[in-house]
Amino acid sequence: MVVTGAHGSVGRRVVARLAGQDPSVAVVAIDREASPAPYPSVTTKQADLADADLDALFSGADSVVHLASTVTAGTLNPAEVELEAALLHRVLDGLTSAGVPHLVVMSSAMVYGAWRDNPVPITEDGTVRPNPDFDWALQRHRLERLARQWGAGPDCSVTVLRPAAVVAEDRLGQLANTLRAARSGVAADGDPPVQYLHADDLAAAVVTSVNARYDGVLNVAPDGWIPPDTLAELEGPRPRLRVPSHLARLLSALRWRSGLAPTPPGVVPYTIHPWVVANDRLRALGWRAAHTNEEAWVVSHEPGPLESLPARRRQELLLAAAAVLVAGSVATAVLAVRAWRKRRRPGRA
Repeated sequence: MVVTGAHGSVGRRVVARLAGQDPSVAVVAIDREASPAPYPSVTTKQADLADADLDALFSGADSVVHLASTVTAGTLNPAEVELEAALLHRVLDGLTSAGVPHLVVMSSAMVYGAWRDNPVPITEDGTVRPNPDFDWALQRHRLERLARQWGAGPDCSVTVLRPAAVVAEDRLGQLANTLRAARSGVAADGDPPVQYLHADDLAAAVVTSVNARYDGVLNVAPDGWIPPDTLAELEGPRPRLRVPSHLARLLSALRWRSGLAPTPPGVVPYTIHPWVVANDRLRALGWRAAHTNEEAWVVSHEPGPLESLPARRRQELLLAAAAVLVAGSVATAVLAVRAWRKRRRPGRA
């Protein structure tokens, strides 16, 4: 058994579960920055997938869990996209050379896209149509296709996991943080149901798919979802200016290009339309989420300072914050227009 990206939040949990499940099964934990794991059955290898001898690292393995990634939902550029695809190509070539029969690869429920006509929930048989201006979801879909092409070979199987937004104790995952930021401040006028998946439950899903040698796609999310009104109660008072979706996308693009916001504009539809997923196929393999959506949200959030203030004071602060948001958005738009005009102005001799 081999795990790449073993030092990450999910990777550490997967390694621990594999080691605790059967101490007689050898696990090779690979990461660029990895300290020795405290399990007798685990061998840690500090290696970069870009230049490591993957044939040797994968030799004798009956499954590889590929969790290493070079990109996140909030930061993506062409060089990173090509590097991540190149790393997966190297992993696939290494699997073939070493004769490894099974691969587990991480995707995202975002590949279904956020669309008004999405079913609630979406099953694994649903149409995959990531929103065309959200590069991260497009990249997940691209990597899925590469992995499944390899899995179509003789004596090969591949599990593609499509998790909801992942969280852990006192910490939002990068995707969950991006979504939350997109719902704050100047936000689109829409409130879809949401799902939050605890990292422990995602690690359990990885181990379940390894044990089953599952060949196909598995959605990963707790049962059900959090309705908009329940999420509003959980999040408590927050400064938010509601605007039409087209204006939210425009302002998000201006703030993103100006470096004033951490959320790419392509994520806005995911805060407007539903993209929650069904977990029946994974449950049929014996997996159960230990945390509900609400529990996962609660353990990943610390109470904000506003929640301890009297209601009247909260309202005053929220109104003031909304005014600042309006002023900031207008200023951003003005600066962006000036910069655009300056770029279009012909140079003087």
